[in-house]
Amino acid sequence: MKPIWIVDDDASIRWVLEKALARESLETRSFANARDAMNAFESDTPQVLVSDIRMPGESGIDLLQAVKARHPGLPVIIITAFSDLDSAVASFQGGAFDYLAKPFDIDKAVALIRRALEESLREASVEAAPAETPEILGHAPAMQEVFRAIGRLSQSNVTVLITGESGTGKELVARALHKHSPRASQPFIALNTAAIPKDLLESELFGHERGAFTGAQAMRRGRFEQAENGTLFLDEIGDMPFDLQTRLLRVLSDGHFYRVGGHQPVKANVRVIAATHQNLEQRVRDGLFREDLYHRLNVIRLRLPSLRERSEDIPILARHFLVQSARQLGVEPKRLSEPAMRFLAGLELPGNVRQLENLCNWITVMAPGQTVEVKDLPRDLTQGAPPPSTLQDAGLPGMPAPAAAAAPAPIQVQAAPDGWIGLLELQAAGMLSAGQMDVMDILGRQFESALIKTALKHTHGRKNDAAMRLGIGRNTITRKIVELGIDGARDE
Repeated sequence: MKPIWIVDDDASIRWVLEKALARESLETRSFANARDAMNAFESDTPQVLVSDIRMPGESGIDLLQAVKARHPGLPVIIITAFSDLDSAVASFQGGAFDYLAKPFDIDKAVALIRRALEESLREASVEAAPAETPEILGHAPAMQEVFRAIGRLSQSNVTVLITGESGTGKELVARALHKHSPRASQPFIALNTAAIPKDLLESELFGHERGAFTGAQAMRRGRFEQAENGTLFLDEIGDMPFDLQTRLLRVLSDGHFYRVGGHQPVKANVRVIAATHQNLEQRVRDGLFREDLYHRLNVIRLRLPSLRERSEDIPILARHFLVQSARQLGVEPKRLSEPAMRFLAGLELPGNVRQLENLCNWITVMAPGQTVEVKDLPRDLTQGAPPPSTLQDAGLPGMPAPAAAAAPAPIQVQAAPDGWIGLLELQAAGMLSAGQMDVMDILGRQFESALIKTALKHTHGRKNDAAMRLGIGRNTITRKIVELGIDGARDE
């Protein structure tokens, strides 16, 4: 094993660390300034580098940047007497493993160095991200059925209805169906029908003629025209207003539509893929969804399993999201230890794949060190969890102890960077990076829906009471409940 390098202009700090590490039978090599350490890198490398942040000449941050440029996997611990936010942020932005603030407890310092040492010695056999990641990941039997269905539909233009809980990846499946279809070279246009206000949805779908309404200063092509010869993905189709369902049915029936304010029919050569998390049969029975449109859409139904039905896929998904999150933030990917991975595989995660992705974003930003243990996960997930030794001894390999599978509470946003605003920024960044359109509308509707559902829960479904607590009018909450498809509300 290579020695641990200590870089500090304070001889007493070097001496204390040398003696403490010698008691642990760990070899050290010391430098009084960053320049000498940089020169030593020409012929040798350490197992771990411990460096002061403020020294005459080059600083510890300068040394950190130089080391990370040549040895990105080397753990670097920064020591500073100026334990301010700027020093911590600069250290982590530069790729530091962790930092110590002077005066520090020597036992804690040794424990941190040992942790960095374990990280450095960890086998390099941890799975690396493949050069080209498949659009959908999963080895579980339930996902293999989905893959087989996509294969069978690869040469078809038939209408498909994708069902499944929120966060299961319905749009990814729609994109895969398009990618492997005869229309792959043509546009794929996605529209979340629940994210567009009712008054604008008709124009979004079918376009409008100049002067059709106030503000329509030019002719606009709708999503059907934009998707000509390609695929139109209509997400959350169960929330489409009833009167617009009639117009959609007409397009699916005869392939023609009229722009808003138009008098000439427009021919549509578009494959429609629809998705919903709702029970459309029940909405038909409730008179909220047209039965004839349901049968037009339900030509081929593809049900996506929830994450709890494919928990064996959680490790591969988590590793993928950690790499993806690290790439977006320009940092080294974090890795989950085996106990942490087993613990994660036992969680309910009601938000499905989307919740797991958000959790991996949180880990990338907030977890200390490159290897993430159970104790490093959000506190709301780990409260009441059994210790790692219990997880390791539990049942089948790779499966959590029964106590760990008892549906911990979902992630609470107050643990995130800058509270829920930080999570919102991460979610928006991910959507924008993925090329998602209408981000403001999508997130805005999700925000409104979450607020109203929470208020209704606290008022036991009483709309007027919920409106008062939210500071909005009774008519507003009634309209929002209908637009957002929120169930469980009742009049006073």
